Amino acid sequence: MSTFDIPDLSLVVLIGISGSGKSSFAAQHFGPYETVSSDACRGMVSNDPNLQSATKDAFALLEFLVATRLRAGLLTVVDATNVQPAARKALIALAREHDVLPVAVVLDVPESVCAQRNAERTDRAFGRDVLRRQQSQMQRSMRGLSKEGFRSVQVLDGVEAVASAQFVRTPLRSDRRGLTGPFDVIGDIHGCLNELQSLLEALGYTIERDEVGRAVGATPPPGRTAVFVGDYVDRGPESVGVLRLVMGMVGAGAALAVPGNHENKLVKALRGRKVTTSHGLAETLEQLDAESADFRRDVLEFCDGLVAHLVLDGGKLVVAHAGLIEKYHNRASGRVRSFALYGDTTGETDEFGLPVRYPWAQDYRGSATVLYGHTPVPEVEWENNTACLDTGCVFGGKLTALRYPEREIVSVPAEKVWYEPARPMGAFTRDAASLDLSDVIGPTGVETSLRGRVSVRSENAAGALEVMSRFALAPQWLHYLPPTMAPSRTSDREGYLEYPTEAFDAYRAVGASTVICEEKHMGSRVVVVVCRDAATAREKFDAPEGVLGTAYTRTGRPVFDESLTGELISGVSDAIEKAGVWDELASSWLILDCELMPWSAKAEGLIKTEYAAVAAVSRANIEAEAAVLASAGSRGLNVQELQERNTVRQGNLGEFTAAYRRYVWPTDGLDGVRIAPFQVLASNVETYADRPHTWHLDVADRLEAAAPEVFATTRRIEVDLSSADSVAAGEKWWEELTAQGGEGMVVKPAANAPRGKMQPGMKVRGREYLRLIYGADYTDPDRLTALRSRNVGHKQSMALREYALGMEALDRSVRGAPLFSIHQAVFAVLALESEPVDPRL
Repeated sequence: MSTFDIPDLSLVVLIGISGSGKSSFAAQHFGPYETVSSDACRGMVSNDPNLQSATKDAFALLEFLVATRLRAGLLTVVDATNVQPAARKALIALAREHDVLPVAVVLDVPESVCAQRNAERTDRAFGRDVLRRQQSQMQRSMRGLSKEGFRSVQVLDGVEAVASAQFVRTPLRSDRRGLTGPFDVIGDIHGCLNELQSLLEALGYTIERDEVGRAVGATPPPGRTAVFVGDYVDRGPESVGVLRLVMGMVGAGAALAVPGNHENKLVKALRGRKVTTSHGLAETLEQLDAESADFRRDVLEFCDGLVAHLVLDGGKLVVAHAGLIEKYHNRASGRVRSFALYGDTTGETDEFGLPVRYPWAQDYRGSATVLYGHTPVPEVEWENNTACLDTGCVFGGKLTALRYPEREIVSVPAEKVWYEPARPMGAFTRDAASLDLSDVIGPTGVETSLRGRVSVRSENAAGALEVMSRFALAPQWLHYLPPTMAPSRTSDREGYLEYPTEAFDAYRAVGASTVICEEKHMGSRVVVVVCRDAATAREKFDAPEGVLGTAYTRTGRPVFDESLTGELISGVSDAIEKAGVWDELASSWLILDCELMPWSAKAEGLIKTEYAAVAAVSRANIEAEAAVLASAGSRGLNVQELQERNTVRQGNLGEFTAAYRRYVWPTDGLDGVRIAPFQVLASNVETYADRPHTWHLDVADRLEAAAPEVFATTRRIEVDLSSADSVAAGEKWWEELTAQGGEGMVVKPAANAPRGKMQPGMKVRGREYLRLIYGADYTDPDRLTALRSRNVGHKQSMALREYALGMEALDRSVRGAPLFSIHQAVFAVLALESEPVDPRL
């Protein structure tokens, strides 16, 4: 039995004449979906797998299927004769296009055996001359397969060799996803040995030395591994010393390494190829000449054996010297290696005569973190989940490491300017990250930690884009949009459409033991973003000078004009300081979920046009109807039933008018305006969804005590769902609250951090308040019966998905994700709001 290696991601091209057993071989060694068969493709395009006139269309389909699978990163096997160079050329081109390794597996079975097998098949009608021609074409090709571009060629000589062959799938050399770290990723060293030793010691490594005191390795802190991004040599004073230390660490398993462009050039020089010994290479070669032949051989083998990029931590981290665009991650080809070593250039040169490099990081939208070096920068800055760690140590800057996954930057200063840069260090600047339309239109969904992938329909995305682009405030402030809130299941209690019992039952059914019932303020949902100081506002939110925060609605629109917003944020910030919340949370910025009151502060136009106008017209109609009925009654007509109905409608209309008037009071600027915070969403330290709701409301109470002219408190009661008395008390509390004119209450799991099908909150609105939603006469028995058929399932589904997206956006913001990544989740919340659902829910 012979065992052969097959790369995990490769294009396996089976080569063999008709009857050599390729299809059976493929079925034995590969999965049913991994093999693309030319016969099957003929059948798909012609209903006859042997119809030779359909070959052109069949191979067009075959190449399409192969390309689609390779693009998805799937091993693919081509089952066709492939005895002609032209057929193989097209397949090798596909492999190169998708940066995968082409592998040839030749089934060299005697022509006589193949002829006998074909004779036993009723679907094969060609003669021996066809087999002889195929055999001749294959034999002529055998020696040149490697030159055609196949990375490996496996020849199975004879029936026995085919039958006994076994394949072992091996990961690509770049595929180190099983290594999860934690890692210390170290930027370009360029011969700066002393700085490297200082940095390793700052990271907690213990330097190991040989008998003459040379650094030959380093023991890492428990569990950690160093990762070097390349450019160990040239320009600096001790390239050999750096190589000795790095090679020792890699050899001992204390470090991983990728090559830089300087190592690539060094390998060529050590192999005797003609290279220009500029940029410090001459000095490196001179230092190596003073070493033993064995050491030079070890250096050559080490540098030449490094793989151009590494994929680590389950695919969440990629390390490459010059960076790597997403489609090249864990791929293998010459252009992948070239990009990893040199990056890409625009073909232009700058004023210093150096190539202008393509700013690939500005366009990067991958989920994997990419850490790289190559182009020196004064400071490490995150750009779209990538970071350059070359801080120009050899040019007098710093030698820098990034602790992963902590994202902590550790640097040591250069001892001196070891090499004058062709371009001043101050010129190494990069453009700030920018948003792109494809950030939100391109993805078909957003990955969330709470609900997996949340899908977004393209038509909903288009509607959301219109709203956000026309009305939303500056995008750097929008790190969260609040989710919709669903009502509980419709109540069957007489005279009620909503009642607390159904909400309590729903939470009990999904495992909640205690809920908290919060007064539902009748106002406008507002998100408040506030910073402790101007420096934080500039750094986190790119705020203009003097701006400490903002307040915006559920759709991202500013609540007030710039002047009133500044006044509001100043009051909020002062109250947070006075209440000691800044220090308690060790935070420099906060995002709060609030209700702004009165309702009329933001909805005065809506009240006039949708409620007051309706009431006025209805009142005029009812009064006119009453006059007509009175006149008819005076003439002896029996209109008593109609008059009673008119009286009921007048009462209902009075309740309707009273309902909206309860939430209207005069304001002047911010005088009379209050905000009621009910959740501390996030800070620069963490998110707070795992804190119980009592904690959040206690913070709100402290803010109200500190600034009653700014804040309002929220009444609440906890309900033990296992206690009938506690449940009854909760229902009574709701009845009293709504009888006093309250809108209703929101029921939430007391422990917060809902999972699965547990709603983050359910609203239970009061009987009279619902007249604003369903009309003045909605309590009529017939109307109420019809309304009880309403379906709240879709609304509840939306609430769960939007909550997951909101929490995902906050998580990304706190961990420093790029703005485009945060906005994907924020934008998706707004897009889901475009889904068709009964707006009265």
